[in-house]
Amino acid sequence: MIMKERIENERLQGLARQIRRDSIRMTARAGSGHPGGAMGAAEIFAVLYGSVLRFNSRSNAALGPDRFILSNGHICAGWYSALSLTGFISREELRTHRKMGSRLQGHPSKHRFPEVVETSTGPLGQGFSVASGIAMGKRMRGETGAVYCLTGDGEMQEGLIWETVMSAAHHRLSSLILIISDNDIQIDGRTSRVKKVRPLNRKFEAFDWQVFNVDGHDIAALRDAFERAAEDSERPSCIIAETIMAKGVSFMEGDPKWHGSCPSKQETVNALDELGKVDFLEDF
Repeated sequence: MIMKERIENERLQGLARQIRRDSIRMTARAGSGHPGGAMGAAEIFAVLYGSVLRFNSRSNAALGPDRFILSNGHICAGWYSALSLTGFISREELRTHRKMGSRLQGHPSKHRFPEVVETSTGPLGQGFSVASGIAMGKRMRGETGAVYCLTGDGEMQEGLIWETVMSAAHHRLSSLILIISDNDIQIDGRTSRVKKVRPLNRKFEAFDWQVFNVDGHDIAALRDAFERAAEDSERPSCIIAETIMAKGVSFMEGDPKWHGSCPSKQETVNALDELGKVDFLEDF
């Protein structure tokens, strides 16, 4: 069992590394985008799409019991990569990221991609409120399955977030699992300087949420947190995943610049060299 778990964790870590490679290549090709947050959330995407989420179809995510909403939609390059690595879209389609007419817009578009995108996201806070509504609707219809929603710590500055936190706790939406990629960076700099949001764990606990604090780059810790979150039948759950902006590339890590800046041609080459290729995966 230990050997099996180690092999599985190594596979998921490989997915995360490829998500980083893809996020760099996609934004560099497009000449615009948000590579840093996508790279920082790579392990979260890898665990969700490589291990946790349950789907009945690889052509239509809405047919499965679980739902996923990317509330911080600007990091969608990482999500699109995860979709390509798990069969929802082709690897070649990643080349169309942020192109006119593409399904892979700079923020997730339900109009362009209804088979996968539950709701168009971009305005921070709104995706999480929709996720809460989906969880409520699933319960009213007697449906099983969890609703997962990924946000960033800067998004915690939005008032709508805390209205949703209060509402979800009041209605005991135990199927709702929020993940916060907590990297202390937003577009204007350090989150702690722009508007303090910590301590997030104590705030969510005060609203009667189940809370898990994890290293957002630790595959085993993330898998354990998701498993434990799904076990609570009384409360919604929040996984606060401590991450590093642009994790994996030394000259990008922890630098607010990479929230919304794209690497140059030489920086792209240097970043991909530092990350290294994944043996069992191919670049697009």
